[in-house]
Amino acid sequence: MAQVSAERSEPVAAPAANPAPLGLSGFALTTFVLSVVNAGILTGTTDIKIVIGLAFFYGGAAQILAGMWEFRAGNTFGATAFTSYGAFWLAVAISVQQGFIPSHAAFAWFLLGWTIFTGLMFLGTLRSNVALMGVFGLLFITFLLLAINEFQGAPSGNAIGIIGGYFGIATALVAWYTALAGVLASGRATFTLPVGPRS
Repeated sequence: MAQVSAERSEPVAAPAANPAPLGLSGFALTTFVLSVVNAGILTGTTDIKIVIGLAFFYGGAAQILAGMWEFRAGNTFGATAFTSYGAFWLAVAISVQQGFIPSHAAFAWFLLGWTIFTGLMFLGTLRSNVALMGVFGLLFITFLLLAINEFQGAPSGNAIGIIGGYFGIATALVAWYTALAGVLASGRATFTLPVGPRS
């Protein structure tokens, strides 16, 4: 009887929350704001500085935290993606704030590296759901267009850069949708959002 009582007194670990909606939301909002600048919707010469705070704290720190929680949850893909893009936003924030971008060519290679990484992450979504595939597919196109724009040495407001900006906005919207779907699925919502069947 004492043994049974001891077993019943052991605390039951509470289930961990899903960190993916937080990571996706931090990514979406920061991407949205920067993409509004890239698309030429904000045209002031210093408007890009509005992204610095978001890139440090929401796109950067919050995503890295989400990535660490994904490691704890055993989700290698989520951990790799959120931690990497969190680091990307921190790099962008410090580069914009401190003027660490020496030339269009240098920034182009930076963006090309992230294009390649995003292509690899897209391959990792192929056994996931359609919504997540949409996020990474659109992000790949966004990075590619922005890299091409920088390789051409094109100034802000060039057609390719503007198109890249609009693809970035689309990426952010799909990421927000995917985040909301995760929030609704994790709680007691009265409805859920479809994310497409797994491949």
